[in-house]
Amino acid sequence: MTDEFEPTILAFICHWGASAAADLAGVSRVQYPPNVIPITVKCSGMIDTRYVLAAFKNGADGVLIGACQKGDCHYMRGNENAAKRMGLLKEAISKLGIDPKRLKFERIAGFQSVRVSTIVKNYVNELKEIGPLELSPTVEKKFEETAKEVKEKYQESLDKAKEVDVDEA
Repeated sequence: MTDEFEPTILAFICHWGASAAADLAGVSRVQYPPNVIPITVKCSGMIDTRYVLAAFKNGADGVLIGACQKGDCHYMRGNENAAKRMGLLKEAISKLGIDPKRLKFERIAGFQSVRVSTIVKNYVNELKEIGPLELSPTVEKKFEETAKEVKEKYQESLDKAKEVDVDEA
């Protein structure tokens, strides 16, 4: 018996896209590793920075954000807001000493059950290569501060985008 590392992946998945695709994968008997703990949200745009950081803080080796396809958001621009937030989050977790590869953002349509399987298989293999996430006690204390910083930077980017929209009108 081997003690091969099996990563735990927390997946925040859009109800309309990635969650529907995961459900279809199950109904269609498309198999993928059981490493994923799915959390269905109405929109990827509602995934708060604190949720992602809490996942790492509480032992997830990886976090997968499953958004709907570009231009296909039921809530207009939620998936685009989530995509903007990913850059800030990757930068933030990198500063915490967490490899940015541990955070994955994918656009998945509701009919892409085979793609869900491929994404999960590949992500599990990537995380196996990286190894288990080990956080130092000093890093754990910085999570709340980091979440606040990311939220502020994200809000600034939204405010700038609104200024551009108003100026162009």
